[in-house]
Amino acid sequence: MTPVIGVLALQGDVREHLSVLTAGGARAVPVRRPSELDAVDALVLPGGESTTMSLLLETVELLHPLRARITAGMPTYGSCAGMVLLAREVLDGRPDQQQLGGLDVVVRRNAFGRQVDSFETDVRFAGLTGEPVHAVFIRAPWVEATGPGVQVLATVGGLIRTGADAEVAPRRVVAVRQGPVLATAFHPELTGDGRVHALFCAMVRETAAAA
Repeated sequence: MTPVIGVLALQGDVREHLSVLTAGGARAVPVRRPSELDAVDALVLPGGESTTMSLLLETVELLHPLRARITAGMPTYGSCAGMVLLAREVLDGRPDQQQLGGLDVVVRRNAFGRQVDSFETDVRFAGLTGEPVHAVFIRAPWVEATGPGVQVLATVGGLIRTGADAEVAPRRVVAVRQGPVLATAFHPELTGDGRVHALFCAMVRETAAAA
């Protein structure tokens, strides 16, 4: 039986995630209410605005059921705002922002800057074969600290100018995994490269097989 993967459909780039998952052979469905969450085996938290998504989760009474499913081991993938929601702690977040947990990380919200500071670059992603992943960063977070059970999958940084004014930017963690939970600071759903989603689907199948 093919696992059903939900995409939280309260706000953000829901359609893009559904499209990539479906193109990769997954059964993908939108999730907007607790009964729909009950019917899925895994969930994707899309990019969008993390504080808005947090408030909407409370409004539609999904916050506590979703937190419980993640704590119980449901495979979950968060991109951009999804990474923020999955973090143990968020820097520069709103005081009323709720966290779902699942990742023992500290994340800095909007760490790379505002909308005008959005950028694209290629990143090496541990566990993925072939060319580097072309990563799109839009008001993106980064991971400031990781717990002992967190695997770092990708970073950005290094030499950003050459010549006499050469500068080396600190390397920032932009993709992590902890057990059945995966997160990226960037948006693989926007590039046509389905490898990150394929990795998540493999994680979902592994979890289902071990149940």
